[in-house]
Amino acid sequence: MKKLATGLFILTIFATSCATLQSIVKSTFPYTSNLIIPASSNVGSTLSATSSASSFDQIFTGSGSNTDQITQVRISSAKIESVNPSNQNLGVFKSINIYLVNGSQQTLVANRKDVSATVGNSLVLDINNSKFLDDYLKSGTVRVKMEYVLQSGLSVDLSVKASLGFNSSPANTN
Repeated sequence: MKKLATGLFILTIFATSCATLQSIVKSTFPYTSNLIIPASSNVGSTLSATSSASSFDQIFTGSGSNTDQITQVRISSAKIESVNPSNQNLGVFKSINIYLVNGSQQTLVANRKDVSATVGNSLVLDINNSKFLDDYLKSGTVRVKMEYVLQSGLSVDLSVKASLGFNSSPANTN
């Protein structure tokens, strides 16, 4: 009987530590979205591009089995980089706002105002983590909208990759 009780105790400790380890290891979930900025975009006007986002870690997909295991999802990082042409200086942008979109609702998750004309082909954005984003990321399809103002014209269409990182907490399943 003593061996059985000890075995159950060890099994309980192991199962609890695995759940804790999983919540520590899987605290950040990356999403990427490719957005096209047409060469015909007007300088000085507020324009937008929208695209679906995807993640190699599909824990947040609405059809995923683990979506009920997480809560309090917030943005933790945001960056854009030029993809095609890959050496395009992102200093062509004057300002950038990144939103998550769900139907008619949208929430600002990152932005950058007064982008330097010599920033290079990668730009880290300022995050807005004041809101929980559970509804957006658990809904199934994650859509990203980029509002932008150009400070100089483009000679070719520009493809940029928006990389967004999200943090979550384990849900209380008691």
